Parts: sequence; C-alpha cells; structure tokens
Amino acid sequence: MKKKKEVKVRRFAIKLVLCMVYLVIITILLVSSFRIFKEKKLISPWDEVHSTDDYSYVQISKMSEKFAYYENENIGLHFIIEEKDTGEWHTYVIAIDEDKYDQFKKIIDYSYERTEEVPEPIVVYGYPTIMTDDLKEMILNHIGDFMPADSEVTITKENLDAYLTNSYLDTTKEQKEYFSIVLFSTLLLLFVMIALLIFTIFDRDKIVDNIEEKVEHLKK
Repeated sequence: MKKKKEVKVRRFAIKLVLCMVYLVIITILLVSSFRIFKEKKLISPWDEVHSTDDYSYVQISKMSEKFAYYENENIGLHFIIEEKDTGEWHTYVIAIDEDKYDQFKKIIDYSYERTEEVPEPIVVYGYPTIMTDDLKEMILNHIGDFMPADSEVTITKENLDAYLTNSYLDTTKEQKEYFSIVLFSTLLLLFVMIALLIFTIFDRDKIVDNIEEKVEHLKK
C-alpha cells in the first residue's frame, strides 16, 4: 500500500514537471509563431523599405499626370508628394494601372490647381522596383515641372537617389503570399507540444511511464 502511494506521488511529480516544461515550450512557440506571422505580414512605410521584397505604402497628397507610360502593360509613372504631419514633404515616383486613373483624378486636378477643393489623401500599396538609367533620365527631364515653386532643391543626376530613392513604388503588384517553412515547422511543433500536454494530463503519456520505469530501476 505504501509502495503504491509512493509510485502515485512520484508519477504525479513527474507529470507536474513535464506539464511545466510543456507549458514553457508552448509559450515560447506561441510567441515565436506570432512574431514570425507579424513579420511576414509587415507593411513598411515607403521611406523605410530595405529591399524589393518589402511590401510598402505611401500616402499621396499631390500627384502629377503621368510622365512615362508603358503601353503594353498600361502602366503610367507619376510623381507624387507625401506630406507628413510635421509639415515636411517628400517627392517620390509611383506606377499605377492607368485604368484606375479616375481614382486619383481629384488629387491630380488639385495638384495642377484645376480645382480649389482639397481632396482626401490616398494611401497606395505595392513593391519597390529599381529605376533604370533611362527612367532616371526621364525623371530629370520632367520633375522640374512638378516640384513646388518654393522648393530650394534642384534634382540632379548626382542627388536623385538621395531625394527620390533609386526605386519607385509599383502599385500594380499585389501582395505576395509566401509559404514560410519556419512558421509551418513552429506551428507543427506547437501542436505536438499541446498534444503531449493533453496526453500527460490525462495520464496517456508514455514518457511518464518510461521515466517512472527508469526511476524504479535506479532505486533497485
């Protein structure tokens, strides 16, 4: 009777330790999964992108008519101005599907003083595309017509990358869905740990039996 009680207490202690270990591992895996998922879905402001794989956005306060046009893709390139809450503004280049031109018409008309009605800013999303040398030449030839009259900056070949970056935001590209082997493996391991925890709680875990047998063997 005493031996059975000792075995019962010992098994309970083993189960308690295992459950605590499982819970710690599960917590770590949950936090890791959330961080991986969040990083995977991260959308960066345009001025914080680091590579052409970064899905990004920019808020348009003013916008030019297209200064370049890719006829086969029906894609137009436009200058835009993003105004920050601090009053600072930055000029960038974006590519749009020209079939969606009407979505930007109010901002474009306001930018050229065709109307006095101040439109709401528009947020657009896409991926960075590196500018070709030919495109940079076109930018230099046309940007002077769009820059604010009070601008003290003259865009040249030497400072173009510094002021406009070396890429444009291609809004015709939809956000990609990548299969993450790291996230999949983490979630799989998480489910395994949860299953082991449940088996241990309901006394169906062979690990407890194995540990119990080893402890009993050592005692002998």
